[in-house]
This record gives sequence, C-alpha cells and structure tokens, in this order.
Amino acid sequence: MSTTTAVAPLTIQDAEALVEAARAAAEEAAATVAVTVLDAGGHLLAFRRDDRAVLIAGETSTRKAYTALQLGAPTADLVDAVQPGGPFHTLPTALDRPLLFIAGGVPVHRDGRLIGAIGIGGGSPEQDHGFAMQAVQRLV
Repeated sequence: MSTTTAVAPLTIQDAEALVEAARAAAEEAAATVAVTVLDAGGHLLAFRRDDRAVLIAGETSTRKAYTALQLGAPTADLVDAVQPGGPFHTLPTALDRPLLFIAGGVPVHRDGRLIGAIGIGGGSPEQDHGFAMQAVQRLV
C-alpha cells in the first residue's frame, strides 16, 4: 500500500510574494524587469512589468518561466545544453513551444515537488537568474 502526501500548490499569494521579492531585488540593483509566475500546469498566476522595462522583457520572462517549468531546471543550467553538440541542441526549434534558453527562469519546488516557475526578463541574464533565485529562496 502506498501513501502519497499532498503538496500545497503554488497559490496566488505565493505568486504575488515571488513577484514582490523579485521586484525588490531588481530595484535594489537598479534594474527594470518583468516577472512572470506560472503554476505547475503552466498557467499564468502573476505578471508584472516595470514601467521602464523594455517591452520584450515581458515575453522573455514568460518564456523563461515556461522553459524552467517544462524542463524542471533553471534556464541558466540549460544554456550549454542547446549549443551545437549539446544534448538539447535541436530542442528550441523542434517543438512549437515558447522555450527560451537564457538565464532567468527558475522552477519552484515545495517539499521536493515542482509546483510552478518564475521567469525574469529585462536585466542581464546573470541578474535575471539572481533575482529569480532570491525570490524563490524568500518563498521557502
């Protein structure tokens, strides 16, 4: 007999806390960003784009979150995998999905289970990854 323990899903309150933590981290670094939070099913829970962020930041933040969710890994860890010779080299063009292999997407886990993802766009890839990591660490 197996038993499963229910894991609380990512709530709208969690999503708003992630957005606020990422926004605060970006503001501290004087960066203007967009933040996307998706639930485990890939549905949008929260989105915020700073008034001064470049318009494409909204799209990149969403694609980074989606990529981190679908592959269950930070996008920063996947960049090399899509380079020529990498195991996922053809993945960006093989699927009709909004994947983006640039640092800034991070999966969100609770009790070891994937419950969603956050994506940041607008800063440098390293900044975006750092802001996402800070937000996820504050949620735990």
